[in-house]
Amino acid sequence: MYMPSIVDGVKVTDELIMASRICDSVLVTGSNRGIGLELVRQLADSPLPPVQIFAGCRDPNGPRSQDLQELAQKHHDVITVVQLDTTSHTSIAEASKLVEAKLKGKGLNLIINNAGVNIPGSLVETGKQEMVDVFTTNVVGPMLIAKDFHPLLCKAAAQFPHQTSMSCSRSAIINVSTLLSSIKRCPENFSVSPMYPYRVSKAALNMLTCCLAEDFRKDGILVMSLHPGWVQTEMGGPEAPLTTLESISSMLKVITSLTEKESGTLLDWEGKNIPW
Repeated sequence: MYMPSIVDGVKVTDELIMASRICDSVLVTGSNRGIGLELVRQLADSPLPPVQIFAGCRDPNGPRSQDLQELAQKHHDVITVVQLDTTSHTSIAEASKLVEAKLKGKGLNLIINNAGVNIPGSLVETGKQEMVDVFTTNVVGPMLIAKDFHPLLCKAAAQFPHQTSMSCSRSAIINVSTLLSSIKRCPENFSVSPMYPYRVSKAALNMLTCCLAEDFRKDGILVMSLHPGWVQTEMGGPEAPLTTLESISSMLKVITSLTEKESGTLLDWEGKNIPW
């Protein structure tokens, strides 16, 4: 189970977390609605917000991005809206170039791979195309994001030459996963939520997390998966027990206090470990 960190003999409490900057720069994918939008909102509204927040979304000028654009106008000195379609390698490559230019020689500290889709499907309802479409967004997208932004993450980690420990303030990737990805927990909840494409793709995302955690360990980059809970979003539905406000405020506390011990793990929004 996740526990608050000890830094220089001082316990990192919620009060200290809220008063500290989570990182200097962060990219959030799928930020035009739901969890992604609330992540950007709470990051920007925090007492000490990141210097730069890159809010990625597929169609920045579309009607579904109006709330994000209004938030970006409110925090125009902090938020940069980035056209980022995680199903398009060209879009990802262009976004990485834009972010690199905006950082002006500095690295990117944190990526939150939030963009994801869910096509509800029992076995009868699920065909090849449904599986491929969901897998492309939920697995291939985060892989390409990690690949193209890796140099910027390395640059960020290298800017802490005297720091050997991993953290989100240094360099990290957070992959937004789900309890439904847990193979061990599947018998407990499958009948309630069959969702073949979503479950299988998120289980694959967890393996991607483990692979990246091992691959990037030498670079000082933390990689882990985080379950936001069942949240009242377009995907989660109105019956979900958590509001986006509750989920994200708890997630940010966990993210802020992550160390190398949590790299390669799957935690929930309260910091509790979820078995693979």
